[in-house]
Amino acid sequence: MTANLKSGRGRPRSFDTEQALATGEALFHEKGYEGVGLAALTSALGIKPPSFYAAFGSKAAFFERVLQRYSAAATPIADLFVPGRPVIDAVAHLLTDSARAYAADPERRGCLVLEAARASTDADICQLARTAAQRPRAAIHAFLMQSHPDAADSVTDMVVAVMSGMSAAAREGWDEKRLASVARIALMGIAAELGD
Repeated sequence: MTANLKSGRGRPRSFDTEQALATGEALFHEKGYEGVGLAALTSALGIKPPSFYAAFGSKAAFFERVLQRYSAAATPIADLFVPGRPVIDAVAHLLTDSARAYAADPERRGCLVLEAARASTDADICQLARTAAQRPRAAIHAFLMQSHPDAADSVTDMVVAVMSGMSAAAREGWDEKRLASVARIALMGIAAELGD
């Protein structure tokens, strides 16, 4: 989607909003929220601060849209956790897909959402990231409640803890093979908890 912005003076500016969000996602993933100043952000987007504010409102509002975009594309929870699918199969795909994604790009390791929740010193940004992280957690829990209500809390906690740990390890430079090994070992514990 292209945004046409007209300031009080000069010609209207035009830029691709989706491309701006993709560029912002790459910057925030690599450097963190605090590591990306407004000047660097607007320079990377190729727009002036007034155009940025007119289009997105604030850096925090822009980051919220980046988190929404990232969350929708990262790991499609709704596609993995479908009724009737074996739990261990769904969890295995989630963890192995996460291991692959977290290590895929040396400049953007780990999960943008989890790392923002953990690393930001801005309370509002931490809350935005925690809210974004809560949605997949709730979906995993709801899926588990359908077939394993007694284990839903503990298995959800385990899945979230493993994903968080893998994200942090990826930020430290762990490769996909090493992360996948963690996922495989975690799956043994999850299978035992489920009684599968």
